[in-house]
Amino acid sequence: MCLEIEGQYYFIVEFLHVKPGKGPAFVRTKLKNVATGRILDKTWNSGVKVEEVRIERRPYQYLYQDEMGYNFMHPETFEQITIPGASIDGVQFLKDGDMVEAMVHAASETVLTCELPPHVKLRVTYTEPGL
Repeated sequence: MCLEIEGQYYFIVEFLHVKPGKGPAFVRTKLKNVATGRILDKTWNSGVKVEEVRIERRPYQYLYQDEMGYNFMHPETFEQITIPGASIDGVQFLKDGDMVEAMVHAASETVLTCELPPHVKLRVTYTEPGL
């Protein structure tokens, strides 16, 4: 689930509904910022409404890099998008043809972040001689 809080998008990492012996119930949450990856601890009183944001995960294939960013193509629609390098964690491990999961804000069709596959195969082409 993704929430919009103060203009920022957050994924819920953890939540706990607490009903103390005295006083009203409240909800403790750990939220992960979609753009920066930082964790935010937030506590709300029970019954507070927050805005849920619809985020879609879409597969894209990496094509090439240019001055605008990294270019990807959707494998079914052949739609091409450009994602800035700051939105991709581990961009140095990206190679031609790799499939990634882009998280797209459904209402505005903007790409929020991009996740690389959990495992990649790379070849060591050069290393310094050992001692």
